[in-house]
Amino acid sequence: MTEKIIPFDIAEHLKTDEDIRAFLQESAANATATEFIHALNTAARAKGMTEVAKLAGVSRASLYKSLSGQGKPEFATIAKVVEALGCKLVIS
Repeated sequence: MTEKIIPFDIAEHLKTDEDIRAFLQESAANATATEFIHALNTAARAKGMTEVAKLAGVSRASLYKSLSGQGKPEFATIAKVVEALGCKLVIS
């Protein structure tokens, strides 16, 4: 009997805004810029891409493209997505 391997998706485990905030805080503290954008993608999927796009004032397609591995989002887009996820960018 062969075992079925189920891919792990952290987005399925980010249930609350607090979960998302903690995940992004950890990513911001320890990730590269590319990894942080991937973390934003994960957090946006957890919250719902349509809702995040609406709150960020961008189209859903644009959000997917910006946060994909091939996207090169502008800082303004990143800031809007972070805010849409209920977080703030802070320098400490």
